[in-house]
Amino acid sequence: MTASTTAEMSAPIAQQRRSGDGRTDWAGYLFVSFFTLPFLLFNVAPIFFGIAIAFTRWGIMGAPHWVGLKNFTNVLKDDWVAQAFTNTLLYGLIIVPGVVILGLIFALYVNKGWPLSGLARVLFFSPNVVSSTVIGLVWVWMLDTQFGLVNHYLGFLGIPNIPWITSTRWSLVGVSMASIWWDLGLAFILFLAALQDLPKELNEAAEVDGASPWQRLRFVILPQLRPVISMVITLQLIASLRIFSQVYVMTNGGPAGSSTSVIFYIYQTAIFRHLFGPASAVSMLLFTMILVVTALQRWLIREQ
Repeated sequence: MTASTTAEMSAPIAQQRRSGDGRTDWAGYLFVSFFTLPFLLFNVAPIFFGIAIAFTRWGIMGAPHWVGLKNFTNVLKDDWVAQAFTNTLLYGLIIVPGVVILGLIFALYVNKGWPLSGLARVLFFSPNVVSSTVIGLVWVWMLDTQFGLVNHYLGFLGIPNIPWITSTRWSLVGVSMASIWWDLGLAFILFLAALQDLPKELNEAAEVDGASPWQRLRFVILPQLRPVISMVITLQLIASLRIFSQVYVMTNGGPAGSSTSVIFYIYQTAIFRHLFGPASAVSMLLFTMILVVTALQRWLIREQ
């Protein structure tokens, strides 16, 4: 069969496909709908519903009443909202550097293939697959003032017991320690994958030229990891601004609101106080803050 004959036979089929016969291939839409419909129903629709509720007074019973920007002005004057946003920013300032630095250190250790690196690979990533509730309960026990493992081992260094989750001074640090341990696995895997993709020739050439390990890390490895570092910082920053489960399980926002995050404040306002308008307004403020902080972080990374 010649090429011309094949072209003549396929021409009517191609023409039929182009012209169409009025039939629609519903099978493709059916398969796509299994993802699209739940996504629209449970992700997109609540966003627009929350935006609408932010401008109303509604306690779930009865019809919402339009109040305009009153919810936003009220929450901006609320001292508890200011404290929740301050705590959330402090969480980010503690958790993000901790996850990035420790994740990179652990990835460098495993990538070198040093002793027990195979076991370390499992241990470093395993907390990431455990639920946040389990993580919170484990760290409540570990950070117990009298019987916790952390204070037990700090006692060998002569450090007195620290009330990690029962003190207004230390509650942020205690919750952040649990969050760092939980979030570390993802950063570790991303850094390890990036390190394994780096060309070995550059590192070997720097070693031949007499560069020290610190110089190779600073001038060879870190510049090539900049895109991954930027991605890890962005992901972890967003996760830190949305912190909730650890606060709920470990401290319930206390003591005296010292560990309350924005999401926990929204939860308390909507579920316990039935003030869905102010809760939605705070949600919109948090959403805006995440967009601004993420855009600023991306811009700073790009400018370096």
